Amino acid sequence: MLKNLIPKLAGVENSQPQRHNRKKLWTIPFIIAITVTAILAILSLFTGVYDIRGQADGMEMFFITRVPRTIALMLTGAAMAMAGLVMQLITQNRLVEPTTTGTMEWSGLGLLFVYLLFPAPTLVLRMTGAIIFSFVGTMIFFVFLRKVKLRSSLVVPIIGMMLGAVISAFSTFIGLVFQVTQNIESWFVGSFSPVQIGRYEYLWIIILVTILIFIFADRLTLAGLGEDVATSLGVNYNRIILIGTGLISLAVGVVAAVIGNLPFLGLIVPNIVSMFRGDDLRSNLPWVCVLGMATIIVCDILSRIIIMPFEIPVSMILGTVGAVVFIAILLRQRRSKRRLR
Repeated sequence: MLKNLIPKLAGVENSQPQRHNRKKLWTIPFIIAITVTAILAILSLFTGVYDIRGQADGMEMFFITRVPRTIALMLTGAAMAMAGLVMQLITQNRLVEPTTTGTMEWSGLGLLFVYLLFPAPTLVLRMTGAIIFSFVGTMIFFVFLRKVKLRSSLVVPIIGMMLGAVISAFSTFIGLVFQVTQNIESWFVGSFSPVQIGRYEYLWIIILVTILIFIFADRLTLAGLGEDVATSLGVNYNRIILIGTGLISLAVGVVAAVIGNLPFLGLIVPNIVSMFRGDDLRSNLPWVCVLGMATIIVCDILSRIIIMPFEIPVSMILGTVGAVVFIAILLRQRRSKRRLR
């Protein structure tokens, strides 16, 4: 009798709620990823037309241009990849990121209005305008998604890109009417060539954004399960959505003001990470940051060596690679739906 009860009691004990075992971070693949990213950063430091080893002022130029550029690459890659990860989690859609929701276009509109109000705006003013407008634009997109029921996940990025196209056309019209288009021409083509000491330091704000996203990671993950589930688990859904949107807008606005438009980076990296690690924001965040850095460094190195001594804007390479990944994700989703049928 007692022998029969022991397994049952053990089964009862094992059925009690247990603490969730998170995936280990410091695994061999993650250490390899960090090592590869560090090697790419070193390559970036020594890639360029100017001969830093053969010129008298080589070391001075190294710290004025090469080091700031590499730091900017790493911070920007982490920021855009994180923004894509959070947006995909909140909208429950793999195809959403700042480019496919119109967030970047709203940032450009914010920059344009800053130039209209202030003829020679400082970088802080440009950042403020980009952050405010990107927040407003992202909230408009989220409100639209909540009000309209969509049958297909593919419709979500299509609507976002249509909204972005409308905002971009409006920005072009305003720029032509007030003759300020030339002031934001560099924004439309994201490039790291102008980065040097004194022109990238505000990107360090991204570290603060990363810390805040990590703090709110669990609540953002619950919000990604839907309003009903999040509310039943004690999460204030509307508040966490506002916080997530604010963090996204802060990261995108800083990048838009300092670097410019960088398409599809937030689409490529989070999808690759989620494909192998699932949808837990806290455990995926370090992976997304590291792979975002590696991706943009590779694209920037290619932009410097393809037609050396000239340079291709990194946004062109990102746009090409991102478009291919976007199509691949669509085809993958289509195949999975066919299998389910």
